Amino acid sequence: MADVQAIILVGGEGTRLRPLTYGTPKPMVPIAGVPFLARSMERLYEAGITDVILAAGYMPKAITDYFGNGSRLGMRVTYAIEETPLGTAGALKNVAQHVTGRFFVFNGDILTSLDLRSMMEYHESKGGSGTLHLIRVPDPSAFGCVVHDDQGAVSAFVEKPAPGAAPCNDVNAGTYLLEREVLDAIPGGRAVSIERETFPKLIASGKRLYAFVTDDYWIDLGRPENYLTAHRDVLSGLMPLLVEPGITGDGARELRDKRSIVEPVHLDAGTSIDPTATVGPNVVLGRGCWIGAGAVVRESVLWDDVRVGPQAVVEESILASGVRVGAGARIGAGSVVGHGYTVEDGLEVEEGSRLSDRS
Repeated sequence: MADVQAIILVGGEGTRLRPLTYGTPKPMVPIAGVPFLARSMERLYEAGITDVILAAGYMPKAITDYFGNGSRLGMRVTYAIEETPLGTAGALKNVAQHVTGRFFVFNGDILTSLDLRSMMEYHESKGGSGTLHLIRVPDPSAFGCVVHDDQGAVSAFVEKPAPGAAPCNDVNAGTYLLEREVLDAIPGGRAVSIERETFPKLIASGKRLYAFVTDDYWIDLGRPENYLTAHRDVLSGLMPLLVEPGITGDGARELRDKRSIVEPVHLDAGTSIDPTATVGPNVVLGRGCWIGAGAVVRESVLWDDVRVGPQAVVEESILASGVRVGAGARIGAGSVVGHGYTVEDGLEVEEGSRLSDRS
């Protein structure tokens, strides 16, 4: 697939993940210590796709500084920065000058185990203008569904049908493989939705789109609860990302006393855990995290340089880099704490709180 390009849509502001995304663009939010976008690039490289276009918008410098021209990854990376949001199809039109032929499109907040080579083979066998990855779900009412026949030919898109009224259970999973001719169907200079406008327009004009339905792992990382769920799935091996479940990461090799650990956990380099603390299950500690005596951290993701004081408790929460949790403090389930925030000693943070120094 060396002649296939990839376009990754990374322009969103990540409003649902705030306050995490006040200091970090959504594509750079870490998954087990590595920016999600870097995880996506690894997947592309493994599939033989090395020519990547990043359609960026919000805080693009963090992305360009990390990836550069892509040579460090053995890839070629081109950037197209949106001054104003252009929608899914509008973002594709904005990068048209860089597209030379067939191309994948990826939504920048979808974590999936989709086999890209298999999708390519399917696309070639069908010979259509595009192939859409679909996932079968019990209730498509929250997503919208894609109607297709037994041969995979797509006939309609139904946006968020009422519960029980959906014509099928196959939903758009956010990965497309398209021929360059699709770009001709997208008007320039304005925001355009590929799902609501471009795809229906292509079908109406007689172009063929096909459904590629799989049971691969798939989740939208755009909500804090999904972000935590994704980490649980990575740690358990349900989403094949780490070598094997258990105690993983460079910090695991450095850890001398494992009495504090309840598997599975992922520990990046430089983590320090007091032997009387309890860490796990389903915990990720970023680089340089410190967990004090008697502290408890469960079902949570801590980014780099987070310090949890003695006797503090953190449960089912996300703590961004540089957070300080004071001695005896308690972080309630479902909480999200932004970059560099300090939780005072003994403070009880209510469940579902959003804490940030940014007003």
